[in-house]
Amino acid sequence: MSKTTPQTVNDYIKIIDETKRDSFEKLRNTIIKNLPKGFEECINYNMPSYVVPLKTYPKGYHCDTKLPLPFLSIAAQKNFIALYHMGLYANKELYEWFVAEYPKHCKSKLDAGKSCIRFKKTDDIPYELIKELIKKMNVKDWIALYEKSFLK
Repeated sequence: MSKTTPQTVNDYIKIIDETKRDSFEKLRNTIIKNLPKGFEECINYNMPSYVVPLKTYPKGYHCDTKLPLPFLSIAAQKNFIALYHMGLYANKELYEWFVAEYPKHCKSKLDAGKSCIRFKKTDDIPYELIKELIKKMNVKDWIALYEKSFLK
């Protein structure tokens, strides 16, 4: 990955290492095809992100209210592709569901943080599981969960 700051998702894809590009694009397409209506794709925090736009949620993100409310992001890092899903961080039941389902879709051990799932082997990305995960939360549900979890 280059040190260049991408302005568009296509700019981001152009600077991804060739060994990760196809898998990254397949992950992006999986997200786009299954993302509930109302989320928008943009560059947020220098990576492709899927957000609740300010026109829908004018309060914005509490960390920087000029930014749209983040929901999901993807990044091609040096040693892995990452999926950041804020719903996994905010919803314990959703996280537990994902952890239980993961071994049914992947041979490799789950490598996850609070909202980050790292895929070191690009041929082991569980696209079908990610498809299911993405469909589990719509914009209205995410805003309600966000306000309950982060705006105390």
